[in-house]
Amino acid sequence: MERTNTQGLLIVISAPSGAGKTTICKELLNEFPDLHFSVSCTTRPPRKGEKDGEDYHFISVKDFRNSIEKDEFVEWEEIYGHFYGTSKKDIEGLIQKGFDVILDIDIKGAGNVKVKYPESVFVFIMPPSVEILRERLKKRGSETDDIIKMRFDRAMEEIRENERYDYVIFNDTISDSVDIMRSVYMAEKNRRSQLQARINNFYQITGGI
Repeated sequence: MERTNTQGLLIVISAPSGAGKTTICKELLNEFPDLHFSVSCTTRPPRKGEKDGEDYHFISVKDFRNSIEKDEFVEWEEIYGHFYGTSKKDIEGLIQKGFDVILDIDIKGAGNVKVKYPESVFVFIMPPSVEILRERLKKRGSETDDIIKMRFDRAMEEIRENERYDYVIFNDTISDSVDIMRSVYMAEKNRRSQLQARINNFYQITGGI
């Protein structure tokens, strides 16, 4: 698809652990090849099946701290003893070229992004219910009861922050959630501010008919 001189759309998606946002993001990315996923940096080790440069940029603590000192992150934070951050260069490089970008980050990171990119679209994914959220966290199987409780408490704190977001999607079923996310994306792509450069072309005088 030919790129235009219109700045790309930045879509920020957040959700508590176990809400299913990763699956929704992947489905949307599969449907729209020109929609890009912002790959975050992290100091935690890769989990089974994760690929460097695709799921995360896995880097050392030293390299992460160097990037902080150089102000290379849009946002960053420490979670459960590991650092996570979003590269400023990666984000701006894509949206300045007219590409749309999905940014999958937590609520604190989303708040920092909102300060720097207020025109972004913010979407919060909710689990169907508290009971289902609790069961999903338990089914991970690799964590102790204390860690599961800590993750559950954190998830409930994050859910209370949904009021900061433009859209809320209850992930009752993946297919319905993807349909809603697609509708949000297409609607925002046709917001007048997104099409202003194209609209302005109609007002330019290029000669007689």
